[in-house]
Amino acid sequence: MRESEFEFEQSVQSKRNDAIDSGVGFAVSFVFFTAIFVIGTVIEVLGK
Repeated sequence: MRESEFEFEQSVQSKRNDAIDSGVGFAVSFVFFTAIFVIGTVIEVLGK
């Protein structure tokens, strides 16, 4: 069983750092929710 685990560890599809991917995912979601908030605020201001 250890050999199959070693084989799995060697055949990594993406060698990028997980922390970088996590940071990118956080940034994308943060920008998305910020955009939704800004759009909502603009609509509320224009509606007054």
